[in-house]
Amino acid sequence: MNDADVSKQIQQMVRFIRQEAEEKANEISVSAEEEFNIEKLQLVEAEKKKIRQEFERKEKQVEVRRKIEYSMQLNASRIKVLQAQDDVVNSMKESAEKELLRVSHDHHKYRHLLKDLIVQSLLRLKEPAVLLRCRKEDQHLVEHVLHSAKEEYAQKANVHPPEIIIDNVHLPPAPSHYNVHGPFCSGGVVLASRDGKIVCENTLDARLDVVFRKKLPEIRKRLFGQVAA
Repeated sequence: MNDADVSKQIQQMVRFIRQEAEEKANEISVSAEEEFNIEKLQLVEAEKKKIRQEFERKEKQVEVRRKIEYSMQLNASRIKVLQAQDDVVNSMKESAEKELLRVSHDHHKYRHLLKDLIVQSLLRLKEPAVLLRCRKEDQHLVEHVLHSAKEEYAQKANVHPPEIIIDNVHLPPAPSHYNVHGPFCSGGVVLASRDGKIVCENTLDARLDVVFRKKLPEIRKRLFGQVAA
């Protein structure tokens, strides 16, 4: 083999090695690009997932805030409605309280009412001796009906007429412009056992409070319907 043949063979080997190297390099480049594309796709999908999760989280926060705000507005509306209803009911009671003041103006009817209140209180107490408290302006009316009240009670309860002592301490007077915020009494009586352990408050104001509390559900139903019942 001469030098030319050796040189030719070497060149062939070099071309083969170079071609093989180029093919290997191309394979590496293609594989690296595929891996890059796969990793890039994974990163993109991961970022998309993070964005979706963040969006869902914020969407839930917005929904929660919306529900809270709606609930607060609904509660505020309900409170306003209830307050308006309470204002109407309180206005009715205030009107009734003003009407109570007129009861004592008719002395004839009021005198009979005082007697009935005394008899009712005696029947509740069932005591042989009681202490009676009334307004100062009503004392002469009470004294006028006291005997007949004791006799009526004794007949109804089938007992001896009780001893009734009119207290020197009087119930507060009717409300006036001079004493707007002070204690007041529209009329009626308070009876108690001599030891003070049993008390029957039979004033007009106390009776109005009892009736009003008892009838309040019915009043609300008539005024505002089933919703307020």
